[in-house]
This record gives sequence, structure tokens and C-alpha cells, in this order.
Amino acid sequence: MHPVRIGACGWSYPEWVGPFFPEGTPAGEFLARYAEHFDVVEVDSTFYRIPSRRMVQNWADRTPESFGFALKVPQVITHEKLLVECEGEVHAFTEAIRSLGPKLLCCCLQFPYLNRTKVAGQADFLHRLDTFLGSWPREFPIAVEIRNKSWMNPKLADALRRHQAVLVLTDQAWMPSPLSVMQSFDAVTGSFAYVRLLGNREEVEKLTQRFDHIVVDRSANLAEDAEAIQRLRERVPVLAFVNNHYAGFAPETIRQLRRALGLPT
Repeated sequence: MHPVRIGACGWSYPEWVGPFFPEGTPAGEFLARYAEHFDVVEVDSTFYRIPSRRMVQNWADRTPESFGFALKVPQVITHEKLLVECEGEVHAFTEAIRSLGPKLLCCCLQFPYLNRTKVAGQADFLHRLDTFLGSWPREFPIAVEIRNKSWMNPKLADALRRHQAVLVLTDQAWMPSPLSVMQSFDAVTGSFAYVRLLGNREEVEKLTQRFDHIVVDRSANLAEDAEAIQRLRERVPVLAFVNNHYAGFAPETIRQLRRALGLPT
């Protein structure tokens, strides 16, 4: 059975002080305190801007040698330029994150819902993706998340498999569940699996604006996601990340998921 590493989508949440971080923890110590509990994190801030080398080095310095990062690729590449003529941005991003060394586990291409004002259809998207992945630096493992549910099919999996790129499986309001995708086609396209528990942002934000406690009972979804992860880990190592919007408080959801997987909590 392959290992499963579970973490949160970020660490910069002041409302976690008290229920997760010790009382009085300053923001500058959030990452170090986070790393006392979890050995992996998904970084959301890189989606909004290319980080400075100094910032990336700071992340490396504040975490133990065994810690791992998954970084979202900047939206200028995935949303604004949609994989076309973005060689400069790719170079700037990969050079900035290089100092993470072995702590860099994966880069994640998260795409928006792509309607026909952006691409002509799945074939157009896959052509762009194939070209982009063909020039992506192989030293940086990469995963791909799409938000067009009808495109979660063998054509996408085959395109990713050609480049050893990993298909991201998401538990998200309008997307097919990880388990249902796995039941439809072979969703293992690379050397590891990548699962994101995102939930329903609108539903959770109607109930709370402070992500310091569980507000939605998602135990049924969590059990299904745990089953999907168990099946994946029979074949490859698994990275799994939990968003506050999954149920209201990512650290508690992580604890519940670990328990469902039979892992120490």
C-alpha cells in the first residue's frame, strides 16, 4: 500500500489561532506551527502572483526537511493566457520555486470552467494542453484540474498520461466525485494521485465567514472520498488537500479523513 499525505489548502488563516494554532501565534509563525501537525500543504497564493525567490526560500526555511509543497500555477498562465504564449511566465515561475528542491512535490494547473468564448471545445483545450505539457520542464511534477465535468473522460486521461501529468480528482459541488470518476475510466495518469476536497463555497459561506469549526456534515462524502483514496493508494502514492470550504474547518476535516483511512490522527 502506497503512502497518503494529507494537508490543507493554505495555512494563512488568523481564525485558526485558538482552535488549531496556539493562542497568540503571530502570522509569521503560522507555517512553522502548521508543519508541526501536517507534512504537506497546497499553496494558493502562487495562483495570484509569481512568488519571489525570497518568499519561497522563507517557506523552505520554516519547514522540516520531510515537508512537502504543492504549488498552484499562476492564473496568468491558466486563466489569462490559457496556456498560449506564456513561456516567459513559466520560466519566471519555475525559477522562483526551484529553491524548494525536494520539498516541491507538484505544481497544479487549475483551470476555470471553459465555455466557448474561451475555447472551441475539449479538442481545442486538449491541443493547447498537449503543446503546453510538451514544453513544461520535466523536473517539476505537474497535475491538471479542470472544471468542465463533461471533459472528465478517457480523452483527457490519455492526453495527461502521454506527459506523465496527474489528473486532479475533486470533491466539488458541480464536478463528478473522485470515486465516480474512477468508476468511469482509469484516472491514474502519472506516478502519484492528487485529490482535492473543495466542497461548496457558496453553501459554507452562507453559514460562516470564520473558518474555525465544522458547519456542514459531509460525513457521507468523506467516506466516499476515503474509499477513492484507498483505491488510489493501492496503485500510487496519494496527495490529498482539504479546503476550509469543504465543511468549514480544514484541520478537523483532515483529522476525520485520516481516521476514515485508518491513519493516526
